[in-house]
Amino acid sequence: MDVKESIQKRRSVRAYKDRDVSDSLINELIEAARLAPSGNNIQPWKFFVVKNTETKKKLKTNKAFYNDFVYEASVIIICCADPNEYVKKKGRDSGNEMRAVRDLSLAAAFLVLRATELGLGTCFVGWIDQEKIKEVLNIPGHYIVPYVIPVGYPDGEPRYKETKGRDEIILQNQNI
Repeated sequence: MDVKESIQKRRSVRAYKDRDVSDSLINELIEAARLAPSGNNIQPWKFFVVKNTETKKKLKTNKAFYNDFVYEASVIIICCADPNEYVKKKGRDSGNEMRAVRDLSLAAAFLVLRATELGLGTCFVGWIDQEKIKEVLNIPGHYIVPYVIPVGYPDGEPRYKETKGRDEIILQNQNI
């Protein structure tokens, strides 16, 4: 499968088979994320990989995720970034938190596309309680956790959702 096919086949998966994802496949996902570009090559991302059933139960007890399907995935990848890794540059500061989310999102997109290529399902889930996640997993308080990515083998074929057409997403002056 090439990148174009992976992009076309990617779906938001919300139902997973009761099947473990091997450590070698998880390492493939993290490696894909590691190779993503970032502003000034800062690479502010950190990934907390949750496979342990007891840890999932603790997250559920603390209502870290609002969607129950997240707890059912074989793996939950907590996507974090450290905004303090950036040095402020005079006249160029768009906010370190925004920069961290941007760079983390690039890495997460690489991870998700690699997962698709490997036959795994994923879903970006932003409806979370960031503070409870950080508390349960002992993630440093200044880190941001904008979303998590459940990973597993899809249970069934996820439905295709229509996306906007090219003309709806291009801002362009027709006189150019």
